[in-house]
Amino acid sequence: MKKQLFTIAFLMMTLMATAADKHVKANDKAISFIGRTETLADGSVRYDWVGTYLRTKFNGGKIGVTASETGTSYYNVIVDGKVMKKIKITGNNPQNYLLADNLPKGEHELMLQKCTEGEYGCTTIHSLYIDNNATLSPVTPKKRLIEAYGDSYTCGYGTEGLTASEKFKLETENCNKAYIPIMARYFDADYRIIAHSGNGMVRNWGDKKQKSEVNMSTRYTQLYDDFAKTPFNYSQRRPDIVTINLGTNDFSPTAIPEATKYVEAYIKMIETLSKKYDNVPILCITPHSSTEYLRAAIQLLKERTANRFPNLHFATTMNNILNDDVDLGSDWHPNYQGQLKIAMALIPQVSKIMHWRVKE
Repeated sequence: MKKQLFTIAFLMMTLMATAADKHVKANDKAISFIGRTETLADGSVRYDWVGTYLRTKFNGGKIGVTASETGTSYYNVIVDGKVMKKIKITGNNPQNYLLADNLPKGEHELMLQKCTEGEYGCTTIHSLYIDNNATLSPVTPKKRLIEAYGDSYTCGYGTEGLTASEKFKLETENCNKAYIPIMARYFDADYRIIAHSGNGMVRNWGDKKQKSEVNMSTRYTQLYDDFAKTPFNYSQRRPDIVTINLGTNDFSPTAIPEATKYVEAYIKMIETLSKKYDNVPILCITPHSSTEYLRAAIQLLKERTANRFPNLHFATTMNNILNDDVDLGSDWHPNYQGQLKIAMALIPQVSKIMHWRVKE
């Protein structure tokens, strides 16, 4: 009997605590989302692209999120610039997730960042909840914005794996440790990531056909990665620079595509992004693991685009910059150390294109 009374009392206390919280709908102007998202009729916000994040400022001692999920997604909880923890969001019914508690008095800034890809889950953010007497306020957008198109290297696949031979697990994917967020932090920029592991420009990893039915050429114009094929309307803020890092999967073993098919698809992407974003600077990256077939295809791309796109740039090849024993995580993909090297190789090249100063 005592145990039953204790359980009832505990549940009542939990309900009272929840009732004392203030819920703010996800579409509130104090909450900003960076990435491709859709605002639904009930004020919730839905998305699935890896690296999508929300930001807000809040006062009070705690903050939480009410969210639902089609599958499973991992998130970094970042408060005042510090990664506090990683949480797992799962379940079709909205659930409350406490993000931070017992914070010191004063104003704090929250960043909630999707670590994992749309293939594994699409998230709906219904609301944030805070102390009843607390308030939210907007975060000023950063002056710079990078938009990145890529594959597993851009997603941060396996960055938290301990060895190259370790098989991939969802919890080892962390886009925050991939080269684009690293570069963005260095340049104090926001970023949008449009990437899917295993996908190529025309052919995906290990496909027995020279052209995959679904690839990055079909995905990159979508609002969602995997949840739906809704076209993206490009009404969001224009990026300052776009990066494209695709080709590793196209030229993976077996049915290697003709270089011309890869180049034609690449040029179409360049044309589309140049048109949608008013000749935004585009940096084409040759992956660090490129084969001779891919390097030959990139050379053909350079020849076919010469004098056609004044906004087009090619990054210096980064072949063999990673050490197998210390720079690789799950499934022979770059770990955080490896991703740092890739970012460090690209930072001076982005600096030159954009005239963004490097730091001492």
